[in-house]
Amino acid sequence: MSHNTFGHLFRVTTWGESHGIALGCVVDGCPPGISFSEAEIQAYLDKRKPGQSKYTTQRREPDQVKVLSGFMLQDDGVTMISTGTPISMMIENTDQRSKDYGDIARQYRPGHADYTYDVKYGIRDYRGGGRSSARETAARVAAGAIARKVVPGLIVRGALVGMGIHSIDRDRWDWDEVDNNPFFTPDPGSVDVFAGYLDGIRKAGSSIGAVVEIVAENVPAGLGAPVYGKLDQDIASYLMSINAVKGVEIGDGFESAKLSGEENADQMRMDNHGKPIFLSNHAGGILGGISSGAPVVARFAVKPTSSILTPRQSIDADGKQVDVMTKGRHDPCVGIRAVPIGEAMVACAIADHYLRHRGQTGRI
Repeated sequence: MSHNTFGHLFRVTTWGESHGIALGCVVDGCPPGISFSEAEIQAYLDKRKPGQSKYTTQRREPDQVKVLSGFMLQDDGVTMISTGTPISMMIENTDQRSKDYGDIARQYRPGHADYTYDVKYGIRDYRGGGRSSARETAARVAAGAIARKVVPGLIVRGALVGMGIHSIDRDRWDWDEVDNNPFFTPDPGSVDVFAGYLDGIRKAGSSIGAVVEIVAENVPAGLGAPVYGKLDQDIASYLMSINAVKGVEIGDGFESAKLSGEENADQMRMDNHGKPIFLSNHAGGILGGISSGAPVVARFAVKPTSSILTPRQSIDADGKQVDVMTKGRHDPCVGIRAVPIGEAMVACAIADHYLRHRGQTGRI
């Protein structure tokens, strides 16, 4: 299986499966002299790791990261300085229960990648989905922690802005609220709504989708290259590569089709310090595929988890008609844990374009 690497200069290769011994990544292209620590990487992995509330899968994985290469450890025994060589990181799997999947070893779960993997490769890892499992994304979160260090001052934050039929009230947006609730929602008024809604879905053995928004601030103007190396093009590609993502939009996205030209155009002025500012940000910080200096805003839709307890009609590898019911431990709303994954992928895309821009123009 190829295509396990993304990025041009900031290149990330992930490896491992859901029920394998371990998973991890190799980050190639990180400049030398970048300071980081395992604790900083672990903080992002802790946001994504399973089993933290009743609203996520009860698989208990500590997701403890080990940095294996690409650094020199400083005298404090904690701080690592990148050497410019590949940074390899590993996360061990400790709570696999492959027996939960024995009944569906030859059955195709509707909505899952079981059938397409079998058609393409002639073999599939039925144990938790193998490589198609969202378990793989832990390695991306680790890589994203390094990516954040590459661009000076870069801040990448994400939030869950919709779950099923419910959406947040944007007038109550509070970034400080995101880490104070199990849904990563920025709207304190939505917490009880999401909780009651997801409780009903979880107890019914079903699942529901979500919408996640990522905002990157302090992105330098000038990142991205026309016409086939656009920043928003790569952000969309990176986000679409996340398991269960079915749609991506930049800025106002599909809502911009409802706006007039006057409404959609982000007008400009000079601020008191002689720097250009935008009076709105319908474009999501990207114009012509190049960052404008305004916050980069991306949104993505996550479908409902395919592994549910409700029997669904399908077929098996022998072509026989079957009813599939998936046992095991699964997220009733996988969009919740997609928040730190989306942050990581946007950070990786911006870091890559930052290095490409610096390499092409010699300026940052």
